[in-house]
Amino acid sequence: MTAFAADKNLTVFDWAGFEEPVLFQSYVDKHGDSPTFALYGDDDEAYQKLASGFKADVAHPCSQMVSKYRDKGLIEPWDPARITALADIAPRFLNSPVFKDDGGVWYIPTDFGSAAIAYNTQSVPAEDVATLQIFVNPAYQGRTTLPDSADDVWALAYLATGVTDWTQVTDEQFKAAADWLRAAHKNVAAYWADPAEEAQLMASGTVDVAWSWNDVLPILQKEGYPVGFQRAAKEGSSTFFCGFVNLKDGPGDENRAYDFINAWLDVGSAKGLLDTIGYGPTNAKALASIADDPRVKAGLSETGGPVLSQTPNDPAQRERQLAEFEKIKAGF
Repeated sequence: MTAFAADKNLTVFDWAGFEEPVLFQSYVDKHGDSPTFALYGDDDEAYQKLASGFKADVAHPCSQMVSKYRDKGLIEPWDPARITALADIAPRFLNSPVFKDDGGVWYIPTDFGSAAIAYNTQSVPAEDVATLQIFVNPAYQGRTTLPDSADDVWALAYLATGVTDWTQVTDEQFKAAADWLRAAHKNVAAYWADPAEEAQLMASGTVDVAWSWNDVLPILQKEGYPVGFQRAAKEGSSTFFCGFVNLKDGPGDENRAYDFINAWLDVGSAKGLLDTIGYGPTNAKALASIADDPRVKAGLSETGGPVLSQTPNDPAQRERQLAEFEKIKAGF
């Protein structure tokens, strides 16, 4: 875990890369500095750290983790009256009793992205990326990379085996997806931990095909890498979204926590989010302000094809997937 000290009145526990002031500029303008950031590399790491007693004021989990925070009693509801753009968040991002129920608003979705096939357009024919079966195609043995993230690889495996809703998975569907992942594992040169690592694997020529978040596109494009992003494979693609929870017993100033969230949801933050991370804002008005950007059209717009949305699923099912993924990576 890395820490960056700034405004000591607010501690934000966040993904590495999300400490850039352009993401919450109006907070900096108001308080003269960024919050203090503690950074992590993946959702499970963040949860374990907070469950073990680490103290912060807000954290930035992706949607499928929120039920774990609630079940553990780590978070408290936000006051919706203090979140100025709450009504502008696209309804699909709050459409879950995990996020909003009679107990209050437990989660403020702020940013979303997509997961699909990133590939080298000079070495991989377009017809090969027309299907997710490229990941089990023997011709690509040692030429693929998958994320070291159970949520993302299971989204891929379910899609590849015909499942687009992971909230209603049967034992047979789970087994089919696990078998598919074992076949895909045989082609994997490495599992990437973050977009920078994935970009390096591709730019170095180590791999030609990746199951990828869309934020790797600007990284590779800056390096002049011939990257394509196939979101229209016949089996579909995946979407995910992340947001902020209000941690219980935070050491900082609650007022500043609301200033931080309001800064994130500000329309003026949309371009900074796209430029810095490559993601889109959940605020529909903010998204509309950047809708004509080709990066939005390439990585964030509707595809018209099948989509597995990484919405909250059964925590027990998620733990089962996590355990099975560890076995698969170990070769079992």
